[in-house]
Amino acid sequence: MCHKEMELEDPKDLRARFRKFLILTNERKQMSKMTMRKRISLIVVTALTTGVLTSVTTGPAANAHGGAVGTGIANNAEAVANGVNTALMTAEKLSTTGAVVLGTDGVAGASIHTNARSLGLLAKDTTTSTAQTATMLASGTLSLYANVSTAVAAVASSGTFGSSVNGDLQNAASYSQDRRTLLIPAQTTPATGVAFSWVAPSSAGTYTISWYYHANTAVPTLETPAGTLGSVITVTVVTATAGGTYSATTSACNTAAGSTAFSAGVYPNGIDSTATKANGDAWSIDFSLRDAYNAALSTGALTASATNGALINFGTSGATPLAGTTSTIVSTSIGVSGSSTVRVDQPTAGAPLTTTVTISYNGTVICTKTVTIRGGVDKLTVANVGTQDLNGSAGSAQWMYQEIGLYSAGLFTVLATDSAGNIVATPASLGAFSMDAATVGVTVPGLTFPTVSTSNSSSSTSRFTLGSFTCGANAGTASPVVQFTNAANGKVTKSAPFTARCADNADTYSAGFDKATYNNGDIATLTIKFLDSKGNPAQNVTAYGASSIVVPMMTAVSSASATSVTKTDGTLVLTYTVGLAAAAATPGTYAGIVTFDVPAKGATQSLKYSIVDPSGAVSNAEVLKSIVALIASINKQIQALQKLILQRR
Repeated sequence: MCHKEMELEDPKDLRARFRKFLILTNERKQMSKMTMRKRISLIVVTALTTGVLTSVTTGPAANAHGGAVGTGIANNAEAVANGVNTALMTAEKLSTTGAVVLGTDGVAGASIHTNARSLGLLAKDTTTSTAQTATMLASGTLSLYANVSTAVAAVASSGTFGSSVNGDLQNAASYSQDRRTLLIPAQTTPATGVAFSWVAPSSAGTYTISWYYHANTAVPTLETPAGTLGSVITVTVVTATAGGTYSATTSACNTAAGSTAFSAGVYPNGIDSTATKANGDAWSIDFSLRDAYNAALSTGALTASATNGALINFGTSGATPLAGTTSTIVSTSIGVSGSSTVRVDQPTAGAPLTTTVTISYNGTVICTKTVTIRGGVDKLTVANVGTQDLNGSAGSAQWMYQEIGLYSAGLFTVLATDSAGNIVATPASLGAFSMDAATVGVTVPGLTFPTVSTSNSSSSTSRFTLGSFTCGANAGTASPVVQFTNAANGKVTKSAPFTARCADNADTYSAGFDKATYNNGDIATLTIKFLDSKGNPAQNVTAYGASSIVVPMMTAVSSASATSVTKTDGTLVLTYTVGLAAAAATPGTYAGIVTFDVPAKGATQSLKYSIVDPSGAVSNAEVLKSIVALIASINKQIQALQKLILQRR
């Protein structure tokens, strides 16, 4: 009934019609409930007749399919002993003869999978449960197999089961008239391997193959094949295929630290190595070529090219490629297994390389990757230099910790880089550090290197080589030079001269603020300078010791630690904020006290400083002082006036 007709009807007729509609609806609901109860009862009776209620069973993980389709797959998935009855398996190997091949039985079904070959299969997931999926061409044929110990049945929503069943069968299989139900009765021999085929419809669509198993005491029939549900394969049938064509979604291309071939199954794409490669090492760019169904591509025109003269070479799965001799390579034999690698080497030994490698398959760019191989040591930079004790040679772990965060003995750091500025690790196997003999002197007669660099990461403290220098008996400075000798080629790399200072232990100290007057909220800097007995800034190999620092109306930002050492110039710099933690400082003049236990001759230092109110407000004390001064001035004026009056008389 259309909307216009309803508008023309009498309201009384409408009400009557609506009451009738409600009655009919209620009757239909009651009939629907009765029908549902009857159907449920029928299912229960059927299940009881077969000896077991229908349930869902998931195949064990040990039976999982490889999920890779192709003639080169090493093995089909196998229905092993703990998958008896529950797992219906699909042959992932493909037939090369144009006809499906059924598996043949071995001892207790152990090798039923060996010879099985499917026809037109494009993709198969890795499960054997009730959630299996497969993709295949229209009119293709799946080669199916299982290990069974009971009567079993396969039911297809469409398509047809093949005309034969392989296996050690004592009791023959039977089919329904439309060949969409296959029944294999219980066999005399337990764990029998059975194999059969299913031919897909000629039209595209989604179809299911359900696999049931039964108790031996209740033999099912073709009319009632239901039992315990072990597997369901949902098959997507397509009339055209994207197989054999490169798919960026299922393919992978990643950089790897090394030159061995691609490890099959390493997904997803974009898991590039974060490693760094040292001089003489090689990079690998691993790639896996697959189609939309995750099947390995066949051979094709594969090319790779590298910038900056990098030497590249192809390698195949299972082999380590040799170093290349050119920057452009072409191959038509790589890719048969779907996975390969490109090895990348420096064109010049010792020279750093940054190159961009582009890989293409049949004219389609697969990926572009940029990698860097570091060169040999080309520059040494000395930094973080401390002050050595007279007649001393040991470094200070505390000094290194304060400078670079590494608690290891040393008085300076050496950073090695190549000609492109890349950090180069310098382990003992690469070469050795020493002092340039031409810079040996009385003040600093030698250098030592207790820790060598083992990392080329810019964030690692191990990127530094730690050195120390020996001092003579007299204070002073020298300009030593660090050199590194490459063990492989004898190349010597030298640093610029650096200032190495020698001084005695702290004998006296002085302390002072950077300003005499502060406002509330200012940053105050307190500098404490330690001197040796000759007035030289003291050495900083040993700690300056315990202390007591009292500065009223200030809050410490940094503090003195009894285990810390001074800076190279013998100073300790502390910072404070002017004011208290929860309140502003009271303006006024204050005296601070600084005391260090070491040096013994150091006297307690007194600090004088003032705090003022920058807003210009006048304090009560200042007001009172002004009033007193004003009264005194008035008194003087009165006295002068009185004296003047007396004189006139």
